[in-house]
Amino acid sequence: MIKVLFVCWGNICRSPMAEFILKKMVAERGIASEFEIASAATSTEEIGNPVYPPAVRELAAHGISCDGKRARQLRRSDGDAYDYIIGMERLNLSYMRRILGEDSHAKICLMMDFTDHPEDIDDPWYTGDFKGVYRQISEGCRALLGELGYEA
Repeated sequence: MIKVLFVCWGNICRSPMAEFILKKMVAERGIASEFEIASAATSTEEIGNPVYPPAVRELAAHGISCDGKRARQLRRSDGDAYDYIIGMERLNLSYMRRILGEDSHAKICLMMDFTDHPEDIDDPWYTGDFKGVYRQISEGCRALLGELGYEA
């Protein structure tokens, strides 16, 4: 079982989008049983809140539901529980490292590091570009699957 945890600031936009995009991709490939996929926040600001409505709408436009998802904070125990802990932007990395501790540093990376053009995924809470974020995350998830030996 490959365990993947996506992380962003509040766990209401980018990281839940990544969680549900990757869940859809592995389901479509018939490999969902080989994965555990979740998401979390580095901050406490949105804990317990649902996915941000514009993110919900963008996922729904692609036939993806995130019903029932509530924001949760990254925990130190996640470092042991997951194989890949994937942040959306460089700012997330310092918080992730502090929360997870030294033992988990090798598991931490950025979403777009799996692509040919590593870059941050801008926070659509501020930019409003949920379509662009969906495209970036989809590309990153395909590249991650390729890295793991699955057809990208």
